[in-house]
Amino acid sequence: MINEGNLNKDQQDQLLFMMLIQQHQQIGMMGLGKIKNPATDEIERDLPSAKYAIDTLTVLEKYTKDNLPKELKGYLDQVLTNLRLNYADESKKGGDKKPSSNGSDD
Repeated sequence: MINEGNLNKDQQDQLLFMMLIQQHQQIGMMGLGKIKNPATDEIERDLPSAKYAIDTLTVLEKYTKDNLPKELKGYLDQVLTNLRLNYADESKKGGDKKPSSNGSDD
């Protein structure tokens, strides 16, 4: 749980939102084989999992459009850009079936 110490309700909500983004960023980076899976302590490349994380954050971006503070929007944009670029690189390498796309990151 978060240490609510000196944070007001809005700040607590923003922190929780950032943590949600970070969770999906971590799922994406694990699926891209960029970081170890903490459960197995192994690098595991799973592009469908990475795409799921990207698609989830894309939907989050869509439904929060014009409703985020500038800092949170910038953070979400940065994470999505990083994941999409890494996904494109990993997709070119092959070795893992590329999932069908809804056009969000192809």
